[in-house]
Amino acid sequence: MPDDAAAAELTDALADWLLDSDPALRWQVERDLLGEPDAVWQATRARVATDGVGARLLALQDPDGQWAGGAFFPKDFDFHGPEAGPGAGQPWTATTWSLASLREWGLDAAALAGTAERLAASCTWEYDDLPYWDGEVDCCINAFTLANGVWLGADVAGIADWFVEHAQAEGGWNCGWVEGSVRSSVVSTLNSVRGLLAWEQATGGSDAVRAARHAGEEYLLERRLLHRLTTGEPILPDALHVAYPFRGTYSALKATDHFRAAALHDGVAPDPRLAEAIEAVRARRRPDGTWVQERRHPGRVWFEVDVEPGEPSRWLTFHATRVLRWWDAARGAVVG
Repeated sequence: MPDDAAAAELTDALADWLLDSDPALRWQVERDLLGEPDAVWQATRARVATDGVGARLLALQDPDGQWAGGAFFPKDFDFHGPEAGPGAGQPWTATTWSLASLREWGLDAAALAGTAERLAASCTWEYDDLPYWDGEVDCCINAFTLANGVWLGADVAGIADWFVEHAQAEGGWNCGWVEGSVRSSVVSTLNSVRGLLAWEQATGGSDAVRAARHAGEEYLLERRLLHRLTTGEPILPDALHVAYPFRGTYSALKATDHFRAAALHDGVAPDPRLAEAIEAVRARRRPDGTWVQERRHPGRVWFEVDVEPGEPSRWLTFHATRVLRWWDAARGAVVG
């Protein structure tokens, strides 16, 4: 176990601080960090539909099942205006992003009863007006739709098969394939394997989908989640930065968070090639055991979910602590 494994410990004060949070986060702290009985965290999780950010976002749903009147972009989004200009950022208010947030916060899908059917009838993609639950051509969009759809009970098996058919030779995916790219992208690949894992967790998956996910994960592991395979240079200039919500971007924390979930699902030990990314996450821990919000992803939001940049973030502290505790416990068992 690393000498500084104490970074993954949870003091009483830190636990109390994490528990003083929105139900969308608190239930995960209770389950994954404190090991509370099922009845405790399930009762907290049930409050996501009635209290806090979950209830606020639910209340913003349109009568036709959408949010902001659009699939991936708000209905009023001007693709040629200032909001679409350099540095403006993706708007995060439309249907796909709103569903992804509610799903990740642990909302019971029953609170959205009928939404899958309403979206099938009313929602089409900005790309060629394709039917919503059929997906479109963008890997990241399809990954979110796959995870959201299986959560809501929509028939999204075709999207799972789409990933098998559209994997690059390197093993990953690239949203630029439709423009002719034949190289994989770490951003597209991470979002894709996260969507595939959600599909497998809900359905049991298939051999073909599982093999595709593992190939995508191997693509990331070969690069130790941080480096270009050819030159060893950083894969992205901001891959070490931490920010919540994760959105569709790439970071070492988001990537290691996925590999934790994937290893637990597959029943395997952590891959040693995660070590550098894990330690990069650990290095951003402050002496008081917290992680600081380092930035915000630009773009329109319904409301802010986490703190301002520069402030200690409960969401980031939860995710990072959970990853480190998993890693340290598993590696300690290996070397102990």
